[in-house]
Parts: sequence; C-alpha cells; structure tokens
Amino acid sequence: MELIPVQSHQEFLDKIKNLKKAYLLLYKSGSPTSDCAFKNLSNTETVDGVKVFVADVNYVRDIHKNYGITTAPTLAEFDNGKFVKAIKGCNEPKYYKALFENNVFQAQQGDQEKKQPRVILYTTPSCPWCRRLKEYLKQLKIKYHDIDVSKDPKIAEELVRRTGQTGVPQAEINGQMVVGFNKPKIDKLLGIKA
Repeated sequence: MELIPVQSHQEFLDKIKNLKKAYLLLYKSGSPTSDCAFKNLSNTETVDGVKVFVADVNYVRDIHKNYGITTAPTLAEFDNGKFVKAIKGCNEPKYYKALFENNVFQAQQGDQEKKQPRVILYTTPSCPWCRRLKEYLKQLKIKYHDIDVSKDPKIAEELVRRTGQTGVPQAEINGQMVVGFNKPKIDKLLGIKA
C-alpha cells in the first residue's frame, strides 16, 4: 500500500478535503512499535478507495494535538474530513486490510440503507461459539471480516493486549471489543432492538 507523507496539519487537511474516508498514521521513526506499524501498513494489500497518509512526529508536530492524540503509533480515521477515532499500536496487515475493506463497503453503501457496522471477528475453526456467532451475523445480514487467530500468534497476542482475554470468539464492532458470544452486547453495538 502506498503511504503518502504529509509535513503539516494544513497539508493533511488540504489532501483529505474531497475524500470520504482517509487515514493518518502518526508514528515516531526509531521506535520499535512505530516502525512495526509503518512496516505493516506498507505491507497491507492495497484496497481501492483507501488513502493512507503518514506523519513522523519527530518532524511534524502540529497534527496530533488537534485530535487529542498523545501516543505514537496511532492510526487516525477520518470521515468526510472529520476525525472519527484513533487506533493505537501496531496491528497486523490483515487487521488493517479488514478495517479498510469494511470502511470502503460502508462508503459505497452510502445513505441508501442503514449504515453497515464495521465488524471484525477473531475466531478459530474448532470453536463452536465462533460458528454460532457467524451464523447469527449471517441471519442478520451483517457483513464481517473473519480472522483465524490459530494461524497467526501475533494477532492472538494483540487480542490479549487489547482485551486481556485469550478465548474466542472475539468481535470488534465499530471499534468496540466483545469477548465471547455476548448477544445482548452484540445487539446493542449493532443497533438491534430486542
């Protein structure tokens, strides 16, 4: 994926003013975690319609304070030029790809119907609760990206860091983590009324 460097907050705003979705990685070169995030984003498969900008906070010091970002690396998400959220730390290329694909789907969907939530599932093939969660989402016609954590120990470690839990399934729904098949919490995050 092409990462587009920016040298100032104003330059960044000028570049995203006509974009529905944009991302900005604020990183600190020389820091192992920041270098990991930069490398993994660079190695992420390109997703059409996604622009990722980068700013090294060693040199660019006027961006992070505008969004209350105090740690690097942080991937900031923007929707129609407005800051939506911050994703901290280094994530695997598969995570970034799932994030970008889900947001492109949402942007293409537009206002035609209720906005599709961004759903990423972390599962294993042998997990019965994982299968039940996938079946439930299919019944609701909710699209999701499934990541098999048994194939990538780094993703499993990242889940433990984020949730403190090793079990699956785990679901990320619009940035909120849900451990297990917690139907009431999943329904709430999906905006489903009982």
